[in-house]
Amino acid sequence: MRLMRVGEPGSERPVLLGADGVHRDLSGVTRDIDGPFLGDGGLDRVRQALDSGDLPEIDVTGRRIGAPVARPSVVLCIGMNYAAHAAEAGSAPPGVPVMFYKAPNTVVGPDDDVLIPRGSAKTDWEVELAVVIGSRTRYLDSPAQALRSVAGYAVSNDVSERALQLESSGGQWSKGKSCETFNPLGPWLVTADEIPDPQSLRLRSSVNGDPRQDSSTADMVFSVAELIWQLSQVTVLEPGDVLNTGTPQGVALSGRFPYLAPGDVLQLSIEGLGSQTQRLRSA
Repeated sequence: MRLMRVGEPGSERPVLLGADGVHRDLSGVTRDIDGPFLGDGGLDRVRQALDSGDLPEIDVTGRRIGAPVARPSVVLCIGMNYAAHAAEAGSAPPGVPVMFYKAPNTVVGPDDDVLIPRGSAKTDWEVELAVVIGSRTRYLDSPAQALRSVAGYAVSNDVSERALQLESSGGQWSKGKSCETFNPLGPWLVTADEIPDPQSLRLRSSVNGDPRQDSSTADMVFSVAELIWQLSQVTVLEPGDVLNTGTPQGVALSGRFPYLAPGDVLQLSIEGLGSQTQRLRSA
């Protein structure tokens, strides 16, 4: 299933995009797509309503697409999880996952504008596979258990301000990751049953139509299952939490491309999960 939220910020309506290309209103099933919905059997209720023919069609033409998950309690991120990206940043692949946080209020719709922070000259893009947690997860015994915790997957842009992240960070990456609008997410939450192997997805990004990133989740240093297992040893993952799993090579930090400027247009996509487009403007 492909779940989405449509409408202006704060007034989004939950919608199902069916395999037949028809949008169906989920308002009769849930008020929103959020942690309580995911953690309380919400996806099963949607499937039952769909099978019963109880979901009315809805026209979403011309309407804003919001992030497919409302109000995540946390946005967890993994750094340098692709060997080639670690190399372009001047680092060796990590021996253990590098974990940091983004402020949850960075999450915006997939096509919303991205705001370049005041004084920034080093705003950067990062296409990433986002994992949305579907059940409370703590102290898993092994990675083999981990994918049972996944509600679904989405396209994520882990926008970064590199000077704040690396030059004046005080050692904490979150400072350069938590500026407003710095996590476009969506367009859809694609349920886990639709993505049997999250390690075989192509990721791409472009700036003003020029290719930047083109890789595969097969190149991750730590797989989705490994990440969830390891994170469950140090924190409790809750339904609705978002996990950004790292970005491949091809970002401005490499020195091969200019950083983002007002008026630039970003396009990002992941196989099976859709695409997103953002215009950059000054905060």
